[in-house]
Amino acid sequence: MTLKILPVIMSGGSGTRLWPMSTPEKPKQFHALGTENTMIQETALRLSGDNFLKPMVICGKSHRAVALDQLTEAGRSPQAIIVEPMARNTAAVAAVAALAAMEYDPEALVLMAPADHVITRPLAFRQVVLASAEVARERIVTFGIRPLSPETGYGYIQRGEALGDNIFAVRRFLEKPNLDTAKTYLEDGSYDWNAGIFLFSPQVMIEELRAYAPEVLSASEAAYAKAHRHAETIELEAEAFSMCPSISIDYAVMENTEKAAVAPCYIGWADVGGFSELWRLGAKDESGNHSMGPKILIDAENCLIRAEGPPVAVIGMRDTMIISTPAGVLVAPLSLAQEVKKAAEAAKNLPQV
Repeated sequence: MTLKILPVIMSGGSGTRLWPMSTPEKPKQFHALGTENTMIQETALRLSGDNFLKPMVICGKSHRAVALDQLTEAGRSPQAIIVEPMARNTAAVAAVAALAAMEYDPEALVLMAPADHVITRPLAFRQVVLASAEVARERIVTFGIRPLSPETGYGYIQRGEALGDNIFAVRRFLEKPNLDTAKTYLEDGSYDWNAGIFLFSPQVMIEELRAYAPEVLSASEAAYAKAHRHAETIELEAEAFSMCPSISIDYAVMENTEKAAVAPCYIGWADVGGFSELWRLGAKDESGNHSMGPKILIDAENCLIRAEGPPVAVIGMRDTMIISTPAGVLVAPLSLAQEVKKAAEAAKNLPQV
C-alpha cells in the first residue's frame, strides 16, 4: 500500500505577543518572519512531496480568504478549508480532521500541524514523519523536540519503552516546568519538548475520542454533518459546534490513551511566540541587529526592527524592539517581549481611527 499523508494545518493562533505586527485580522501565521514566505506558506511547503496529499486548513471564518490566497500563491492550494464558527481548541480540530480524512481518503494518515511554527530542517522533519508512519497506523504519534536548554515555556513528554527505531511509547506528559525541574529533565535525557504536531490514522483518533472525549466527538460529528459547503470551503454548523467542549487534544486524549507514541527529532523547530524569539532566530548584521523594512541604524546594537511603512530611525539603542506597522508602533526592551500581549489587549479598547 502506498503511504499517503493528509496534511491538516491548524491556523487558529492569535499571536498577541507579536502585536502590532500580528493582529486579530491577520495573525502571525500570515506574516513572513525571517523568510520570503509567510509561516502558513512555509508549513504547507514543508508538508509536500510524493507521499503528501493536498493540504487541508482549519481556521476561523475571518481568515478563510487570506489562507486560501496565501496557499494558492505558494502553489499548495488546499483541497479543503474547514471553517470553525468559534474557537474550540485542538481536541475539536483533531476530531474534525479525522472526520474529514474519513471522507476524503480514509486510508491516508493525518498529519496535524500548527501553521505558526518554524522548522529549519524540513527534510529531516519529513524523514521522521515517514519513519513513524507504520506505528501511526495503530497509535497517535507526536513529535518530541530534543531539548537544547532547560526551557520553561514548553510542555514536556517523557519517553517510555521503545516501539521501534527512534520511536517510543509515551510514559507521561508534563506541564511547563520551573527552571530547576527543566534542568533535571535536560540532564535525564528522556524528556522532549511537546511541539503539538500529531500523526495518526483517522480511525484510531475517532476511537480514542469516543473513549476519552465523547462530547467533543459528538459535537464535531454533528457540526461536520450539518456543515455548509461551497467550493473548497466547509463551514461547520455553528449551533452544533458551540456545544463542543473547549479542550486541548493533550488533555482530552493524549494524557489518557494507551496509544500515545513519541518520535524524538532534531528539526530546527521553534515556536515563535514573541519578538525575543524572532530576534534570536533572525539573520543579524555585524552589530547584532535583525531588521526588515526601511530603517536607519546609528549606534544600534542587538535590536529588532520591523518597519512596515515609513523608514524607522534607531539611534543609540541597545537590546530593544521597534515594531512599526499600520496597526501600531511598539518600542520596548527585548527582555520584556512576553509583556507585549498586554499592549495587544489594551489596543482592543482604543477608539478606531
